[in-house]
Amino acid sequence: MSCYFRHLKAIFEEIGIEVTAENKKKVDQAFHQVLGVEYKNCMAVWKKLKQEMAGDARNRREFVARLRESINRQDF
Repeated sequence: MSCYFRHLKAIFEEIGIEVTAENKKKVDQAFHQVLGVEYKNCMAVWKKLKQEMAGDARNRREFVARLRESINRQDF
């Protein structure tokens, strides 16, 4: 689970969340949900995430906004 988290420090800072042992699973589930990937498919999330991040700045901002919204809907 969350094998891609180590690459996302800037995203977590931008969203304003600290990933802890207690919330890691919920954050991981939020990534899966936003990217439309079945839960626990780490490689598929990482592949889609790299595509989102490789796009232009607008696409990245929109992705981060969707992720922030998904995370904020959960109890952290």
